[in-house]
Amino acid sequence: MGEIAEPKDMDLIDKREYRKRYRSWVGKHSDEFQEFMNIPSENKVSWGTIIERNAGKYADNIAIKFEDTTLNFKEFNEWINRYAHYFISLGLNKGDVVQIMMTNRPEYVMILYALGKIGAIGSLINIDLREMSLVHCLKLTPRKFIIIDENCFNNFNAVISDLDLSNDQTLFFLPDQGILSLPEGYIDLSLAVKDFPKNNPSTTSLVKTTDDIAYLFTSGTTGFPKATIMRHYTLISSYYFYGRGLGDLTPEDIMYISLPLFHANAIGAGCAAALGSGATIAIGRKFSVSNFWDEIQKYKATAFNYIGEVCRYLMNQPPRDKDSDNSVRVVIGPGLRNEIWKDFKDRFNIEKIGEYYSASEAVGAFGNILNFDCTIGCCITSFAIVKYDYDEEKPFRNEAGFMERVNVGESGLLLFENTGVSTFRGYTDKEATDAKLFHDVFNEGDEWFNTGDLIRDLGNNHAQFVDRLGDTYRWKGNNVSTIEIEKVINSFEQVLFSTVYGVHIPATDGRAGMAAIVPNTSLEDFNLKEFMKIFRQNLPAYAIPIFLRFKSKLSVTATFKFKKMKLKNEAFDLKKIDDPLYVLLPGKSEYIPLTNDISDNIISGQYKF
Repeated sequence: MGEIAEPKDMDLIDKREYRKRYRSWVGKHSDEFQEFMNIPSENKVSWGTIIERNAGKYADNIAIKFEDTTLNFKEFNEWINRYAHYFISLGLNKGDVVQIMMTNRPEYVMILYALGKIGAIGSLINIDLREMSLVHCLKLTPRKFIIIDENCFNNFNAVISDLDLSNDQTLFFLPDQGILSLPEGYIDLSLAVKDFPKNNPSTTSLVKTTDDIAYLFTSGTTGFPKATIMRHYTLISSYYFYGRGLGDLTPEDIMYISLPLFHANAIGAGCAAALGSGATIAIGRKFSVSNFWDEIQKYKATAFNYIGEVCRYLMNQPPRDKDSDNSVRVVIGPGLRNEIWKDFKDRFNIEKIGEYYSASEAVGAFGNILNFDCTIGCCITSFAIVKYDYDEEKPFRNEAGFMERVNVGESGLLLFENTGVSTFRGYTDKEATDAKLFHDVFNEGDEWFNTGDLIRDLGNNHAQFVDRLGDTYRWKGNNVSTIEIEKVINSFEQVLFSTVYGVHIPATDGRAGMAAIVPNTSLEDFNLKEFMKIFRQNLPAYAIPIFLRFKSKLSVTATFKFKKMKLKNEAFDLKKIDDPLYVLLPGKSEYIPLTNDISDNIISGQYKF
C-alpha cells in the first residue's frame, strides 16, 4: 500500500495542556461564537450588514490605510455605497456577475463589498494568468460588467479578441499611476461613481447569509482553473474564526495585507478577519521581501496574513539586529513549515502563530486557536483522516468496501463530512463538483469532501499538514494544476506526450514543477527556446516547470493514466535516472542540462528558488 515515514521527534498534543488552553479560550469567546452559530440558521446576516454595522460602531476608527490614503469606517462604507448605487443605476441585479481584474488597492475591497450589498457576485480574476488560462477564466463565468485597472489593462487587452464580448457587457477602466489614458470603449469608474449617494442601499437587507459574493479560481485535477463559489457566510465565518478565534483582533489592531486580493487568504484571513473585528487593514501593493518590514513599521502593523512561502522568504533574509523589534503580535495564514516554525517565531518575536488549514472550496477548516507549535490546530466540524494507498494513489477501502481512519501519529488523506451547514457549495462545473466527493466512506449513503491533502493526526482533535496528493501541487504559494501545464506542453508541435508532477527541492516550501516529456523528434532537434516561449505566453511564472525529463515512453495504468508515483520518487536524482534532465535555474530564462555539480548545489541550497 506504500507509506509515508512518520518523524520520530513528532510532538503529539498533550491532553492536559489541551484541556487547560481550551477551557481558557472558551471562557473568553463563548458568547460571540454562540452568536456566530446562530447566523446560518437565521440566514439574515450578510457581509454588507456587517460592514454597515461597523460603520456606525467604529465610525471614526481607521478602516483602511494604503500609501498616502486613510479612510475611517464611516468613509469606507460611504465609498462602498457610491459604487453600489452606481451599479444599481446601470441595472445590476442580485445574482449578476462582475469580473474584477485589479492589483491590490482599496477600490478592490470597496467594489467587492458593493457587489455584496447588491447580492451580485465578483469574479476575482488571477492577474498572474496569461493567454490560454486567462481566456479560460474570463469565459468561464457569465459577466455583465468587466472592471480592469490600469496595471492589468495590457494583459487583458492582449486576449480581448478571444472573449466573444457582447454589446451588453460594460467595460470599466480604473486609473492608477496615470500612465495609460482612458482606452476607447471603457468607462472611467473612478469618475463615474464619485457623485453617487453615500447612504446605505436598500438592497443590503435582501441579501442572505447563504448567498454568493465571489468566484475564486482554484487549480484542480480536471485541467484549467475552476471557479469556486464564496458565500457571504464564508466572509462572516472568516471574521469570527480568523479574526476573533485565531487572531483575537480588536479595533486597536492593524492587519498588513500584501498578498493578492484575488486569493481567499487575503479576502478572508486578511480583510474579513480585520474589518469584521473593527481593526484596520493596511494594504500593500504586493509582497516584497525587501520592503516587508519597512511597510510593517510604516503602518505600525500588529498583525499580517501569510502563506508559508512568505515566512520562508523572510527567514532567508540575512539576520538584522532589529528583527525582533517590531509591532507584530500575531500572524494568520496557512503553510508555515514545521522545520522553521519555532525559529520564525523566535527571530521575529511573534507571540502567536495563527496557522490554519482550509481551501477556497473546502467545507471545513482547522485553526491553531490554542497556539500550539507546529500544528494546523483543531477542527470544529466533522472530519476524518483516512488510510491512503500510495501505490494506487487512492484511499484504502477494506473488504467491506469502507475507508478506515489512521491511528494517532499516522498520516492519511483528510476528508470533511459534507453535511449540515458544512456543505460543498461546488464549482460552476458540475462534473468537477462531483469529482471532489466520496460516497459510502464509513456508512452507506454518507458523503465526504476530498481535500486531496495528506494530514497527520496529532491527537486531541489536532493535526499537522504533510503534503498535497493527486494532480495538484503547491509552489510559490499557489496550487498548480498539472493538467493545465500538460495542455500547454502538449500544444507544442515537438511533444508527443507529457506528464507533470511536483518534486521537493530542499529548503523550499511545496513542490517544484517537473515535466516528463516524450518528444516526437530527437533531443538534439528539440527547440527549447520556442518551448520556453509557449510557457511564458500561457502560464504564470510559478507554474512553469523547474525540471524537464525527456523519455522515450511513459508507463500508463489500465485506465491509461500516466503512472506518476515512480517519477515523483525519482524526482531529479541523477543517481536514479538515465534520462536527459534539464533545469530552469532562478533568474534564468532558458533550460540548461542538469549536471551533478548543479544538482549538488540545488540540494545544498546554493540556488534560491
